[in-house]
Amino acid sequence: MRSDVTKVGRERAPHRALLKATGLCDEEIRRPFIGVVNSCNDFIPGHIHLDRLGEAVKAGIRSAGGVPFEFQTIG
Repeated sequence: MRSDVTKVGRERAPHRALLKATGLCDEEIRRPFIGVVNSCNDFIPGHIHLDRLGEAVKAGIRSAGGVPFEFQTIG
């Protein structure tokens, strides 16, 4: 899987340490990582609700066996 580039092998030990610092366990680190891009903000009225939508997307990823990582982008 593509996320193995970030987490598999001796040379990726520092990466795994950072992932563990975020609270991930070994089992979660073995799962696929899925990025969730969200443009939620308080400035654009049509984007205020996107935090709830992002949480629903992340819940779906978790239930399908993945590990979501959410990050923000401009609206």
